[in-house]
Amino acid sequence: MTEPSKFDLCPWLFWDHATDDDRRAQERHLDALRSRIAIDAAGKVFVSPLAGVYADSLRMGDHSYIAAHAYVTDDIVMGSDCTINPYAVVRGRVELGDAVRIGAHTSLLGFNHGTEPDRPVFRQPITSKGIRVGDDVWIGSNVVVLDGVTIGEHAIVGAGAVVTKDVPAWAMVAGNPARQIRDRRTPRETALRETALRETALRETALRETAPRETAPRERPAVGRGAADDLEELLAEFAGRAKEQAGVLLARCWTGDRYVDRPGAQPTVRAWCDAVEIADLLLGGPPPAPAREEIVTFLRDRQDPATGLVPELGASGVPELEGVTAYHVLCVGYALDLLGTGFRHPVHAVGGLGSQELIATLDGLDWAREAWTAGSVVDAIGTGLYRNLSFGPGGEREALFGWLLTRCRQTHGMWGEPDSGSGWLMVVNGFYRLTRGTFAQFGLPLPYPERALDTVLAQARDPRYFGPDTGNACNVLDVIHPLWLLGRQTRYRRAEGEAWARENLVRALGGWHDGAGFSFALSGGNGPGLQGTEMWLAIIWLLADYLGVSGALGYRPRGIHRPEPAITL
Repeated sequence: MTEPSKFDLCPWLFWDHATDDDRRAQERHLDALRSRIAIDAAGKVFVSPLAGVYADSLRMGDHSYIAAHAYVTDDIVMGSDCTINPYAVVRGRVELGDAVRIGAHTSLLGFNHGTEPDRPVFRQPITSKGIRVGDDVWIGSNVVVLDGVTIGEHAIVGAGAVVTKDVPAWAMVAGNPARQIRDRRTPRETALRETALRETALRETALRETAPRETAPRERPAVGRGAADDLEELLAEFAGRAKEQAGVLLARCWTGDRYVDRPGAQPTVRAWCDAVEIADLLLGGPPPAPAREEIVTFLRDRQDPATGLVPELGASGVPELEGVTAYHVLCVGYALDLLGTGFRHPVHAVGGLGSQELIATLDGLDWAREAWTAGSVVDAIGTGLYRNLSFGPGGEREALFGWLLTRCRQTHGMWGEPDSGSGWLMVVNGFYRLTRGTFAQFGLPLPYPERALDTVLAQARDPRYFGPDTGNACNVLDVIHPLWLLGRQTRYRRAEGEAWARENLVRALGGWHDGAGFSFALSGGNGPGLQGTEMWLAIIWLLADYLGVSGALGYRPRGIHRPEPAITL
C-alpha cells in the first residue's frame, strides 16, 4: 500500500512547500493523466496520485486540487481555487464555479438510475441532469448532493446534509433533507444575540418551575424552533470546520513513528487511541497515517499476555489494574473495535477474579475520599468483563451488579459521599466512570434515577467547576453523560438539565483551535491536543443529543463514548 504524503492529504500545502522533486513528480502524474483522459489543467493544479480520476473530461482552474482517495468520473468542470478533499466523490456532469470547497467524504452525484417497474434497477437507463455549484460555496464533509441540484453563489451546506433541491444564493442549509437555516448575510452576532436571549428566558423559566425535589417528572418545555435552528447552524458550521481540518490535526501529532498528545509531548498508548477515535468521528475511518494494519499491530502488541492489561509505553514490572493501565482496558479495546479487530488475550486481571475476591476488591476501594478513582476501577472491571465475553462465557457479572445495586445510596443515587473540600465533584465524576462501564455498557437501568439527577444538577451548579473561566473536559463529560443516561429513564428536572446543556454547548463550540483541535481545559491548560479533542467531540455530541439537535453534527461516537450499550444483558 502506498503511504500518502502530506500533499496527498493536505494539498493546499503543495504550492508553498513542494520541493523541485515534488513538482516534477506531480508533472509526471499530470502527463500520465493527459495520456488517458481529456484534461485541461491550469498552470497551478494538484491531483493526488492516490485519487481515482477516471473522468471523460476534466477541466481544472488555477490553484484547484483533487486530494487522495477522491473518486472523480464523467464530465467535471472546476473553476479556480476549487478543492475536492479526501474521500470525496464527484460523478456525472458536475460544474463547479470559482472558490468551491468540497469537504471530505462528500458525494456530488450528477447522475441517476431509472426506476421503471418493468426491469431490474441495474438494467435501467442512466439519466443525468447535472449538478451546478456557484462561486464561493462551501460544502461541508459527509454531504450528499443529488442529481439536478443547483447550489447558488455564496451558499454554505452544513456537514452531513442531504441536498435534494436547489439551494438559493447566500443560503446556509443543513439536515436531511437539507433546509435553509438562515441567510448568510444575516450578521452572526445578531443570530448569537437572539440565541442568548432565548437561552436566558428558557433558563429563568426552568429555575422558576423547578423545585429541589419533585415527586413527578415534568413535561419538556416547549422550545421555539428558532432556538434549535440557531444551535443546528452552530453545530453544522463547527462540524464542517472540524472535518475539514481533521487530517492536519492528526498529522500535527504524528511524529513519523508514534502518536503524541500534542507536539513536544511524550508518546503514550492513549494518544494512539485518541487518534483512532478522532479519525472515526471526523473522517469516518482510520487515521491517514500510519496504515491501519500498523496501528492494529502496535495496539495489540502492547497487551501483556499474562494479565491481559496494556501498560504504558516504557513501563516495567507486572501491570496492575490501576491508573492509565486501567484506562487502557477501555481506550485500547474500543480503538481496536473501530479498527475492526480486538484484543489477542482475555483481560485475565479481571476474568481471574472470583466472586468473593471481586467483592473484597470493591469493598477495599476508598469510596469515602476517592470516589472518582474507585469508579474508574469499576469501569475497568466492567469493561474487562465485557471484553472477555468474546473469548467465551464466564466472569462475575452478577456479583458486580449485585454489589453495585446493594451499595448505591438511596438518598442521592450515587456511590460514595461528598466532602467539604470538593463537594460532589469526586462522587459525580466517579458516578460517570462507574456507570459508563457497567449500567450503560451492559444496557441496564440505573437505580434511583431521580435522586441521582438531583445530585448531578447540584454538581452542575457548583461555580468552582462551571463558570466563565472554569471547566474542563472531565467535569463537563461527567455531568452531561449522567444527564443523558438518566434522561433515558425519566424526564425529571429536564428543563434545568437542558438549560445547563445549552449553555455549555455554546461555550464548548467556541473552544476549537483551527488545525489543532481542543484543549482539555477550555481556559488555559497545556494547549490543544488529541485527548482534549477526542473528549470534547464526544461531549459536544452528548450535549447536542440531549437537546435533540445532534443530527446537525453529521457524526456519532462509536468508540469509548458510544451512546448505545455494547451488549444487552
